[in-house]
Amino acid sequence: MIKIVHVSDTHVVAAPHTLYGLDPRDRLARAVADIALRHDDAALCVVTGDLAHWGERNAYAAFASVWAGCPLPTILMIGNHDDRESFKAVISPAMVDADGFVQGQRVLGDLTCLFLDTASPGSHAGAYCERRRAWLAQALAEAPGDVLIFMHHPPFAVGVPAMDAIALADAEAFASVVVPHRERIRHIFFGHLHRPISGSWRGIPFSCTRGLNHQLSLDGQLRIEGGEDVGDIVGSREPPGYNVALIAEDRIVVHAVAFLDHGSRFSLTAEETAGRSYALGMRVE
Repeated sequence: MIKIVHVSDTHVVAAPHTLYGLDPRDRLARAVADIALRHDDAALCVVTGDLAHWGERNAYAAFASVWAGCPLPTILMIGNHDDRESFKAVISPAMVDADGFVQGQRVLGDLTCLFLDTASPGSHAGAYCERRRAWLAQALAEAPGDVLIFMHHPPFAVGVPAMDAIALADAEAFASVVVPHRERIRHIFFGHLHRPISGSWRGIPFSCTRGLNHQLSLDGQLRIEGGEDVGDIVGSREPPGYNVALIAEDRIVVHAVAFLDHGSRFSLTAEETAGRSYALGMRVE
């Protein structure tokens, strides 16, 4: 069994600034503390982009200072809010390919994990250009067994028009590289959407995790087809979270963790026993 912690969309800003009335540095610190306490047995933690909200170097420095408390081996990736060159200048060591993109691979047991750079400077939509597709095609061809893919942007629409408009722009070209290997691609992990979302795409299972600062509201109507009126991106202050994937030979189970949920805990077994005794007319001391 392999455990992987999936974090995304930390949107750190430099002190003393806040973001949407929230403190992303504090939320990141709380997430790191929770991961260190509960998941120190994980083989890897992957942060799938949007580390900094504005992509400035001092925000990456703030991120790195907080993330230093995480005891897990970590892969840091970039998203549409990140600045590739600022990220590489501050985050060391950064995973960078021969063309300068923030992507690479790591082997975990019998699995090859591929980490993709879908950032497109000047746009919130994702891109996966010919050079990146060539890298991915070679990596998939050379991977000896099953594969996990991590990326920031989803390569398909999820039914939220405003976010579908800024998904991966060259999705069909991306699919042409990935789909021939779908029998070996066990899961795709992505962020960007700030929602706990799961399903399958062209026969490949996927999951998305919440952000650590703000979330995407589903107040609007979910649509199965696109339209010209994409509307506004509506945020919310729903609780943040991260995902934990438990990976075995015959299954992958992804758990959503709401680490700032401090509601009271109680024994379901004790409550059930007391309730049954009451229903049978028995006195419960």
